Amino acid sequence: LHLHHLVLSSGINAEYGGTTIKEALAAWEQKAGEKAADAEEIKLLCQIPSIEKMDASLSTLTNCKKLSLSTNAIEKITNLNGLKSLKILSLGRNNIKSFSGLEPVGDTLEELWISYNLIEKMKGIGVLKKLQVLFMSNNQVKDWSEVQKLSELPCLVDLNMVNNPIEEKHSLDNTWRSEIERKLVKLKKLDGVPIVRQDDEDEG
Repeated sequence: LHLHHLVLSSGINAEYGGTTIKEALAAWEQKAGEKAADAEEIKLLCQIPSIEKMDASLSTLTNCKKLSLSTNAIEKITNLNGLKSLKILSLGRNNIKSFSGLEPVGDTLEELWISYNLIEKMKGIGVLKKLQVLFMSNNQVKDWSEVQKLSELPCLVDLNMVNNPIEEKHSLDNTWRSEIERKLVKLKKLDGVPIVRQDDEDEG
């Protein structure tokens, strides 16, 4: 019976696709007892079946300051146009391959949580002019030229890149922290550990 149930479930998923944002929001409203359009924080994590697309229903969330879509099957960042108030976007544990699609929240987003995805290139991150926190552990970044693009973020102070190929390689030879500190001079915390610079010690 249990085996039959599993097969049946996967059959349903394959036939009808994932949960839509519209369906997830309707369920959220029912549970929360408020309109999604009025809410400041919305969590649509671990949907069964998973959300596969960030569809146009997101554009109704004009008051949302924190949106969580982690642990789904999203491949692309799309349809953020209506999220005029968004400050925190949580997309961890999806199948996202790039930062493209962030332009609409470039002037508001302060924190991006995007660990456990498939990102190798940083192209598109530079639009986030207010971004202070970037959590992107367990991705696929391999090259310093990509890390260097983070210098385009004028407000970035907290970065986590643990378990990216570049971090693993340079942590082994003890050059990771020193290189990041040199390349990203405004950074205050790296991989969960505060950065202490010579200037800070002198001021103290």
